[in-house]
Amino acid sequence: EIWLDWLKDEIKMASEISEREKVYELFERAVKDYICPEIWLEYAQYSIGGIGQEGGIEKVRSIFERALTAVGLHVTKGTALWEAYREFENAILETAQPAPGSIPSPEQQQVLCSQLEKIHTLFRRQLGIPLLDMEASYAEYEEWSEEPIPETTIKNYKKALQQLEKCKPYEEALLGAETPKLAEYQAYIDFEMKAGDPARIQLIYERALAENCLVPDLWARYNQYLDRQLKVKELVLSAHDRAVRNCPWTVGLWIRYLLAMERHRVEHSIISEMFEKALNAGFIQATDYVEIWQAYLDYLRRRVDFTQDSSKELEELRSAFARAVEYLKQEVEERFSESGDPSCTIMQNWARVEARLCNNMQKARELWDNIMTKGNAKYANMWLEYYNLERAHGDTQHCRKALHRAVQCTSDYPEHVCEVLLTLERIEGTLEDWDAAVQKTENRLARVNEQRAKAAEKEAALAKQEEERAEQRKQARAEKKASKKAKKTRTGDKRKADEDDEGEWGQEEDFQYHQSELPSKRHRGEGDGVLPEEDMEVETGLFGRSEKPDGPAAPKEKASTSRKDMPKVFHDSSKDKVTVFVSNLSYTMAEPEAKLRELFGSCGEVVEIRAVFNNKGTFRGYCYVQFREEEAAQQALALDRTAVEGRPMFVSPCVDKNKNPDFKVFRYSTTLEKHKLFISGLPFSCTKEELEEVCKAHGNVKDIRLVTNRAGKPKGLAYVEYENETQASQAVLKMDGLTVKDHVIKVMISNPPLRRLLKRSKSGLASLPLVPPQIYGARGKGRTQLSMMPRALQRQSNPVAKAENGMVQNSPAASSEPPAEPKKMSNADFAKLLLKK
Repeated sequence: EIWLDWLKDEIKMASEISEREKVYELFERAVKDYICPEIWLEYAQYSIGGIGQEGGIEKVRSIFERALTAVGLHVTKGTALWEAYREFENAILETAQPAPGSIPSPEQQQVLCSQLEKIHTLFRRQLGIPLLDMEASYAEYEEWSEEPIPETTIKNYKKALQQLEKCKPYEEALLGAETPKLAEYQAYIDFEMKAGDPARIQLIYERALAENCLVPDLWARYNQYLDRQLKVKELVLSAHDRAVRNCPWTVGLWIRYLLAMERHRVEHSIISEMFEKALNAGFIQATDYVEIWQAYLDYLRRRVDFTQDSSKELEELRSAFARAVEYLKQEVEERFSESGDPSCTIMQNWARVEARLCNNMQKARELWDNIMTKGNAKYANMWLEYYNLERAHGDTQHCRKALHRAVQCTSDYPEHVCEVLLTLERIEGTLEDWDAAVQKTENRLARVNEQRAKAAEKEAALAKQEEERAEQRKQARAEKKASKKAKKTRTGDKRKADEDDEGEWGQEEDFQYHQSELPSKRHRGEGDGVLPEEDMEVETGLFGRSEKPDGPAAPKEKASTSRKDMPKVFHDSSKDKVTVFVSNLSYTMAEPEAKLRELFGSCGEVVEIRAVFNNKGTFRGYCYVQFREEEAAQQALALDRTAVEGRPMFVSPCVDKNKNPDFKVFRYSTTLEKHKLFISGLPFSCTKEELEEVCKAHGNVKDIRLVTNRAGKPKGLAYVEYENETQASQAVLKMDGLTVKDHVIKVMISNPPLRRLLKRSKSGLASLPLVPPQIYGARGKGRTQLSMMPRALQRQSNPVAKAENGMVQNSPAASSEPPAEPKKMSNADFAKLLLKK
């Protein structure tokens, strides 16, 4: 559409012959960019305007023939080109007719016959191709032709009709589908691939790409087909060039392009220039740069003739290896905070080339030494890779030296390295070498076992310490609860003593037990016109003025009392596998046991539901659901985030946090997911159905999750999962910045940031400094207690910086040392400070 708009604008302004040539050049660029019937038809019709120039007719025919080759097989739009071509030839036929009443000369007769044959040929060619409205074209041919239609043409026509019937379901599916129609196009491509006609396969791929030019997977499949089947240089390289121009962020397309250029023997300078373009394409991962460098280095290695001691190509290869290492270290690491090549695969390949192909073990050893200094010396597989290289191209002395260093440095699998060293000495070593190897491996393994034992003890001690802390916390809570209970008892006794004229202190023990049976308390001065508390609640209480609570309140109070009197049920950890923990329920849920039994009954037989209440008998919003079978408990986990009374219900495995302090339940991935989108800025009123309506225009949506808070209220965020990475990429490009209900949304690939959690130190909370309590008077801080210190002195001399998560750095609370007392200032100091201000 953009090409057509541009072309029509240029056509309006083109009046001179030179300007017409520029339009022709623009048409050539357009038809090479996309195989599109509308552009070809416009091109052919525009060329008819130059028919009066020298060779104009042949030029028009040439353009029509190219158009038929490109899009003449298009089932739904090809007919228009065939008809335009025939109309042009009919117009030529009209100009060749002799004047009425005159007898044509032999030359004129020959021209007429030749022109008629051209039109016959066009009809016969068209009728052999499955196109829509074939029947109308056949009827038109019967009417136009003075001779009967040949049997061969009729046979080809019937065969094309049968083929059209097979294509119709796919065309109808495309006609009824919504963009991007990827699934429908893929089904059509699979159908044509089975048929095996290269021209039709190429055309259906081009039709799909014209509507989905930003889908990397589609370009990759098309280019793979061209590379393996057609193998036409101009066609292959053109498709690869269009692919990287439309999807420059996809490293796989660039690698295939470099391979195709090498395969078709493109000049080295052009390939190098294309590689430089790839480096500037802006890949989204550090590993993509490693892959493109590796592909280019492979190409340079294949250019080298290693039978020669030195050559220009070999020096270029070594220079490229050095540049690749430096590029990953500086450019890539600066951008992504990682090189993308932690195991140094490029340097490993460089070392292999030097050792195996250049017989330069000295250079290979230098490279491996560099690899080991980059944090790889602790891995056994890296040492064994180097050992194998030395074994194949080096000598026994360096093999032994490498294995001795490996035994000393390896921390992941030291036993394996020790075994390889002993095997080497068993085959090639002397007695002294064997004794040294045995002693070294035994000492190393003894240290490793000692370190592992210490680590296990440390872990056990930490676990025990955590258990002790948990027990202390539990005991502290119990003591706090007991103290509150005792305080409440003492307060009740005091009030009772004030009200009871007899003052019987001996009833203190019975107070708590009979508390629910005591009569309602009255205000002081009762009988002097002051209402009792009970009457006041009725007068201005929860049920409205002068309205007394009726029936339902009494059973509720009774239920609360009965829950308070129920004995405590301790948790049985042996039944954790058949139990799930349910939380985030509404505190006002009536009869949670019955509600949840109905909800979880579909998962399996429910043995028991233990809802948790506080000491006042109020539901605390969580409970334990115990099943008969473990399989039922696993099915119950699928009910996580189900809406119950307007809140998302959380369902998680029943795990003792004291025994498993690191256990966390989070059902969603926290890593990069290229097929999933993160959308922010949504209006709170946006529903899942409304968002799906927006997203499904760019691909098949598998799942949509609207992020809510614990109360079930939307946060304006959502995760949308597509079938594949391609659809997600296309959706990002088309939806980012879209306006939804007057809100501009932001769309990106889902890649949650790492959670920077504050880890507790080994000493636990004891290491945190205690903030000294502020000392006020007996009545607290009054409104008139003003500070007499000047404001300038109250400001901090060095303002502290605030960290990302809101924690203040270098503040007194962040330091383990107590804050230093401020230096006392004299009157002279005050005066200097104020004058300075």
